Amino acid sequence: MCFGIFGWWGRTFSSFQLSYCSVAPSFHQTRYMVDLEVQIPTPFDPFAEAKESDAPGAKEYVHIRIQQRNGKKSLTTVQGLKKDFSYEKILKDLKKEFCCNGNVVQDKELGKIIQLQGDQRKNVSQFLVQAGLVRKDQIKIHGF
Repeated sequence: MCFGIFGWWGRTFSSFQLSYCSVAPSFHQTRYMVDLEVQIPTPFDPFAEAKESDAPGAKEYVHIRIQQRNGKKSLTTVQGLKKDFSYEKILKDLKKEFCCNGNVVQDKELGKIIQLQGDQRKNVSQFLVQAGLVRKDQIKIHGF
């Protein structure tokens, strides 16, 4: 008894057959191309963790992420600073310190986000700790 990809009929098409016929039907295994697991690539959302995390205390962290643009270009985003800080003054100091451009973006869900040109993740984390804005254990660097 043989099983092909078209079901069980007395005959199978040998060019399309992906199974082996055996004497005892209990040892018969059939594998089809449909059974293979294929992972389809999906676009990466760097803010997906922030949207999903509803754990208590998750809002206390400062998240520093990198977003890839075209080619070698990238953006560093800083999210989660306290609302009573002046984001414009922090941005001005960051731009002056690292010789890069940046801006402050207002997001409906995440609040204010600082964006800097280039990969500045380590520099920003060191700057925020040295300036006394956040503690080192409050910083989460994403993308390493």
